[in-house]
Amino acid sequence: MKKRIIVYFLGVLVISILISSLFFNFNRKTNELRKIRLAEVAHTIFYAPMYVAYEKGFFRENGIDLEIILSNGADKVTAAVLSGDAHIGFSGSEATIYVYNGGEKDYLKTFAQLTQKDGSFIVSREKINNFTVDKMVGKTIIGGRAGGMPEMTLEYALKQHGIDPRRDLDIDTSIAFAAMGGAFIGGQGDFVTLFEPTASMVEKQGYGYVVASVGELGGVVPYTSYSARISYIKKYPDVIRNFNDAIQKGLDYVHTHSDKEIANTIKNQFPDSSLDELVSAIKRYRANDSWPTTTAFSEDSFNHLQDIMIDYGELKEKVPYNKLIHTIS
Repeated sequence: MKKRIIVYFLGVLVISILISSLFFNFNRKTNELRKIRLAEVAHTIFYAPMYVAYEKGFFRENGIDLEIILSNGADKVTAAVLSGDAHIGFSGSEATIYVYNGGEKDYLKTFAQLTQKDGSFIVSREKINNFTVDKMVGKTIIGGRAGGMPEMTLEYALKQHGIDPRRDLDIDTSIAFAAMGGAFIGGQGDFVTLFEPTASMVEKQGYGYVVASVGELGGVVPYTSYSARISYIKKYPDVIRNFNDAIQKGLDYVHTHSDKEIANTIKNQFPDSSLDELVSAIKRYRANDSWPTTTAFSEDSFNHLQDIMIDYGELKEKVPYNKLIHTIS
């Protein structure tokens, strides 16, 4: 009898220790997650690989509890990172060049790329069969903020097709990025450049027609990427590496899964879009080869970005690659 009591209490003790151990490990694992605020330049299906990484838990697997905050426009993303409201910024890498040339000592460095083409679509007020860019001559197009990637790549794409964006048509740069769709619906412009799902929504509501992809017209351009202050990168190299790894998993996923599988994965990010609309938009971006296979931001890509900025008139001379690109070993 005494022996049974001893065995019973030993059993209870072992179970208690196991439960306590599991609880401790769970809490320790939870505490290991680092809270990271990411300021994103826009919320669009164009950024599907990032939302895949978020929805599939790739960030959490890498020790990151990610909070995504919308900061419409690269200037606002940069301001959020510089002020400390965000740890990491997601926008065009032109923003890091502006900060560096502005004399900021603790400037921003790009450490990962997400897209390799412009993600906007040209929406026409009138239906145009067999659209070609020369049909925009003499017209007005809402193009985005002057000096931002959407506007600069639009002008670059037009030049690639023999159109002088400063002489052959009127590009309206007075309208904020987030207000472009609304301005077009309100009657401004003959054309507008919009990302998905906004482009499809405007078309579905009967306000315009998607006639071309700026990404297809302009070819490969280093478009949107992730950056952080140099002090943050130095202090938290593991966070930067783990964040990059999560994004790489997101890129791997979109290259190995169907449009419908991707749509189902990110549907929570776009509650106002139907599954069919998501699939259609993803198909468009895949057809344009919008997503690179790797997050690595090459020196050739960086120089190409600066060539576009110089051609646009926003940059006089190039910044050395190693000054603004952080290479993850």
